[in-house]
Amino acid sequence: MTTAVQAPSAAGTPGPIPAKKTKSRASRPLIYILQKLLVLVVTLFVASLAVFFSRFLVPGDPARFLLRGRSPNPEALAEITRQYGLDKPAWEQYLNWLGGIFQGDWGRSLTYRQDVSEVLLSRLPTTLQLVALAAVFITVLGLLAGILASLNKGFGDRFILITLTAAGAVPPFVAAIALVALFSVGLGWFPSFGSGDAGWDRIWHLTLPAMALGITYIAMVARVTRSSMNEQLVREHVEVATSRGLSRGAVVARHVLRNALGPILTVSGVLVAGLLVSSAIIEQTFGLAGIGQLLVQSIDRLDFSVVQAIVMVVVAAFVLVNTLVDLLQPLIDPRIAAGTETR
Repeated sequence: MTTAVQAPSAAGTPGPIPAKKTKSRASRPLIYILQKLLVLVVTLFVASLAVFFSRFLVPGDPARFLLRGRSPNPEALAEITRQYGLDKPAWEQYLNWLGGIFQGDWGRSLTYRQDVSEVLLSRLPTTLQLVALAAVFITVLGLLAGILASLNKGFGDRFILITLTAAGAVPPFVAAIALVALFSVGLGWFPSFGSGDAGWDRIWHLTLPAMALGITYIAMVARVTRSSMNEQLVREHVEVATSRGLSRGAVVARHVLRNALGPILTVSGVLVAGLLVSSAIIEQTFGLAGIGQLLVQSIDRLDFSVVQAIVMVVVAAFVLVNTLVDLLQPLIDPRIAAGTETR
């Protein structure tokens, strides 16, 4: 026969432990996840409204933009207006556009005379590979520089900080020119144009663009890593671990770096998601056929369907990456989901 655990009441007599509080604590991680997913859905919905209706901010008749300045007869203009659904109310055009997205139909490109989805799929792999390689550089080099700066006080810390400050002030297109001049023209180690073939040749061609794209972000991640680790190094649990005779490497890996990963992961997620936006300049500089270059060309040619699709993809990727980072935070620090620690 089991006996219920009793907790002392205010009068000193034992009373039952409240079950509601335990149940509430158990449901907090689920509530945390649902809140983040709700924010994700609402953000994407608001973004879709902004992306679609921004087209109506462009002065003039959209049908005339489709004709590239030509002056057709009224019958031809009415036919084009009907063909592209421009005669329908704005809200109905939005619902048709949104419904098409869920079915994989982003419309038709006026420049390429193809479905927008086909145009995007032909360009998207290059951009994703560029962003992935830049993300590797940012994460590895940023973490390494930040850890070294935190663990080497004095000259080493100051030298790394000065170098990071200088690197963080370099715009991507300036970094691209410098890298090409040094490693392509001067040393001849890397190509300066094109995305190459599949496999290692692709990585070889994307190395300089990825470095130029990520150099500013490397400095940001390194500074956040250094600051976060310095904050953890003076915590009491680190001093206790050191007093117990643990090696410096074990203390850093188990008690410093792990607890410092929260801010590092948050900043890294935001920066990596922003790479999709920054890639346009680098793709233009290195002649890469990605969605960044496609966006610039489509804006210049007033290809509304392609512009809307690319902007929506970039916004969705940005929001999804940040939501994923938020959902990973409780795995690093369970106090976040429990509501006892704020970011």
